[in-house]
Amino acid sequence: MNLFKKLGVVAACMTALVGAPASAQSALNEILSGGVLKVGTTGDWNPMSVRDPATNSYVGFDIDVMTQLGADLGVEVEFVPTDWKTLVNGVVAGNYHMTGSASISPARLKAAGYSNSYISVEILPFTTADKADRFSSWDSINMADVKVATTLGTTFEKLVREWFPDAQITVVEAPARGYQEVLSGRADVFITSNIEGSTLVKKFPNVQQVAVESARAPTPIAMLLPQADQVWINYVNSWVELKKTQGFFETTAAKWGL
Repeated sequence: MNLFKKLGVVAACMTALVGAPASAQSALNEILSGGVLKVGTTGDWNPMSVRDPATNSYVGFDIDVMTQLGADLGVEVEFVPTDWKTLVNGVVAGNYHMTGSASISPARLKAAGYSNSYISVEILPFTTADKADRFSSWDSINMADVKVATTLGTTFEKLVREWFPDAQITVVEAPARGYQEVLSGRADVFITSNIEGSTLVKKFPNVQQVAVESARAPTPIAMLLPQADQVWINYVNSWVELKKTQGFFETTAAKWGL
């Protein structure tokens, strides 16, 4: 290759480098420079995240976890209200840097990343005391005269449609919840995690777990993160593993009766 051709190749390479777009900044850099960690949370999953309408504040397992993450980052935590049907969209759109706990599902994995899991749930059906004698198994729920309530956009909605194709499905939209339909008498059964179920049984004496053969769909729980932001995902994963070794998640879970 003669000198002029070599110079031309070098010039072309330099032009490509100069003209190439800079790598997108990680959420980690944004959080540290701005001093704020934005967390999307629904505020309707007791005892994970519960919103107090009077004060617009949140309490729960998730809230304690995110507060600790913010403290370790040395930043403030801003809880951003969201709902289940837009939970993933909020991460993708950059409305918040991460979410609180969410079940890991193939549908969500298509659009968002996840942290390592730090807790898991399994699913159980619940009814009210006056209807408890009607149900003794999962199959007993899947009947044409049974109304099963669920909340739009949740993992529970998908499972209800899959497990009870012969039942009548009632879907409500947040902030309404499926269990409220059952409490009001407009539906017969709802499903939820063992975590929320135990809380609802304590809060509402009329709610009873259906005596099924076993729980279904054991699912790991984790935080949703921007899919392409590996720097931020790596940080959160390392933090999760560190806190596991320190017993933080076990202590926090025990605090909230998990």
